[in-house]
Formats: sequence, structure tokens, C-alpha cells
Amino acid sequence: MHTNVNTLFEKLWESYLAVTPSAVTVHNLFGQTQGQEVINDHIALRTFNLPGIGLDALAAHFEALGYKACGEYHFVGKKLSAKHFEHSENPDLPKVFISELLLEQCSESLQQTIRSLVSNMSADAVTQDNFLYSGRHWDIDYATYQQLLQESEFAAWVAAWGYRANHFTVSNNHLSEFDSIEQINQAVKAAGLSLNTAGGEIKGSVEVMLEQSSTLADKHPVAFTDGERDIPSCFYEFAKRYPKPDGKLFTGFVAESADKIFESTNAR
Repeated sequence: MHTNVNTLFEKLWESYLAVTPSAVTVHNLFGQTQGQEVINDHIALRTFNLPGIGLDALAAHFEALGYKACGEYHFVGKKLSAKHFEHSENPDLPKVFISELLLEQCSESLQQTIRSLVSNMSADAVTQDNFLYSGRHWDIDYATYQQLLQESEFAAWVAAWGYRANHFTVSNNHLSEFDSIEQINQAVKAAGLSLNTAGGEIKGSVEVMLEQSSTLADKHPVAFTDGERDIPSCFYEFAKRYPKPDGKLFTGFVAESADKIFESTNAR
């Protein structure tokens, strides 16, 4: 496992950029043009709740670097469970949101497909330094991907892309030129990118202390065993946090909003 948290995030960023070309556009939009550093609010990772590769196995990489679990979330319709993690000493480090598909709630055929794919992983893969940005550890054909997609977009995405950051997130709180998520959305659309409109362009509110929006995932080629196809890869999120009654910024997540953010990778 990594001994340097900054190195880990750099590697996650490189892996993410490789399949998310629009992220460069977004990063430049809020970074270079504003002459300021883009602060990452959080990243997200996806997995299956199978022994050895579940949420806790991914979290171990961050916990070894000082992160601790700070919130738990449930997405009944999508059959997902998730936790978010924050660094115990440095609140400026990005938060981490990890979700897992609850396979026992899925169809027998989906379970068998995922178990078959995962069986191709080497036993020690999850403990390797590069696991969180190692991509796919199995071969899959396009028909199998489509079959998974009919039941669970989440399952299809992990089956096609494997292990990598599903998104990075621009912190609106650290942008001096943009006061609101609405202004960010306008700038992103003006740059020619499409937003996720599930549940509205802006998810959340001041009342729940978090507002979020996101681009729609890029279409990027994936090598299936029966040829290359363009499918949704990763996206960029934007978050604005509001203070709690004690004056400190809310650092958690809102399940109802996150549920709609997941749909940024839906095929369109």
C-alpha cells in the first residue's frame, strides 16, 4: 500500500484523466483561467461486496494513510451501500466516498456473472499499491456488459472499467470567482459540456448543507473481447458545502443527492 497520500491521489488522477478527456477542460476552466488551484472536495470509488474486494478492502488503502469512516449511506433502489472517509489529521485532504453493490439483492444471473469475472483476479491484487487505479482485472465481452447494464448500471460500469476513481469533485467553497453551483453549471455548459439533469441540474440545497452537480460521463473506448466500444467512463462533480449550526462546514453526503449523482454514468 502507498506510504504517501499525495502520491496515491496523483496516481488516481492520472488514471481518471486517461479515460475522462473532458476533465482537462473542467480543470482548466476553474484553474488556469482563474489563476487558482482547483481543490478536490472528494473522489468516489465503486466495487462489489464480495470477500476481499468489498468496500472495506478498498477503504484499507486510505485508512493506512490516516483516513477514518465518517458516514454510512444506503441506496435501496440501486442496491448499494456506501461509506465516506475523511483524513483524521488533515481536513484539507479530499474526502473519499466508496460504494459497493449488494450482490445478494441482485438476480442469480448477475451474481454468477460478477463472481465469474472476479474469479480471474489474483488473490493479492487488492493489497497492491496500485490497486485503486489498476483498472480491470478480467476480460469481458460487449454482450455481457449490455446484459449487466439492463439490471444494474453500477455493475456494468465496474465490470467494464474495474478499479479507478469514478469522479473527482471541484470544491466550490475554494473558488473565488464562482459564488454558486449555478454559476459553475453555466460556465460548464458554456464550455460545451453536458450536465447530469437527473433530479435537476443542482442536487441538494442550503437546508441539507450541500449542493452538488456533475457533468455527464465522457464516452470513451473500452476493449471488449469482441471489439472496442465507446461507453460512459467517468465524470466531474461540483460541490458547495454550507455551515452546520456550530459554524463548521458540513463534511458529509446526502443520500438522496448522491443517488442522482450515480446516474452521471448512465448510458445516453
